[in-house]
Amino acid sequence: MGIAGEPAQREVLLPFVGIQAKVRTSGMVFPPNLSERSWERIGFGLRELTNSSAWWLADWLIFGETTYGLRRYREAIDRTGLDYQTLRNYAWVARRFEHHRRRDSLSFAHHAEVTRLSPAEQDYWLREAEQRKWSRNELRRVVRAGLAEQGHHGEPPANGGNRPRQARRPAESTAADRRRRQVTTLTIELDAGQLEHYSKVAAAHGLSVDKWVTRVLDAAERRTA
Repeated sequence: MGIAGEPAQREVLLPFVGIQAKVRTSGMVFPPNLSERSWERIGFGLRELTNSSAWWLADWLIFGETTYGLRRYREAIDRTGLDYQTLRNYAWVARRFEHHRRRDSLSFAHHAEVTRLSPAEQDYWLREAEQRKWSRNELRRVVRAGLAEQGHHGEPPANGGNRPRQARRPAESTAADRRRRQVTTLTIELDAGQLEHYSKVAAAHGLSVDKWVTRVLDAAERRTA
């Protein structure tokens, strides 16, 4: 216990904080005269620390398993008090991304979203997320929609990952079918959030929203045929 019956708290050294604030394992205390610029810099540092810690823990675990063997590194995990299953999940992601394929501008969670895809597909979707500044949740929605459209079976995308594999073309329509398509108009009501989301999905495939919707409907028809 600390002074006057308060719990003892251990101080932590964070280089990007320095003496600007007092950092403890259970919190951070800021001086009242801290400048806004310093406060923002600390926030950026905390963001980087949070994102990088998953990679660091994963690489630490992989090194221990490779160097010291399964039993020794399990004992080390027990001594450190780290959660074994969480670390195993981190390592599972890290093993699928060599260091040169990890993107600093994206979070560990971004990489985890595409872990089950082939390396070429992983690179494609992470590049899209980086360029379009997608959040983790946006990346998840776009990838799931893209795979559903393609009837994904795990094959790598064409052209070395420059674009995801496109859905197969539907069978040639009869002349009557084509005429019906020319005179049929389908109206879909979307709220602003849905329109923004589907626009991003369509853009990821190089399509306008209406053409993307048509392709999704064609793919659904083939699956139920």
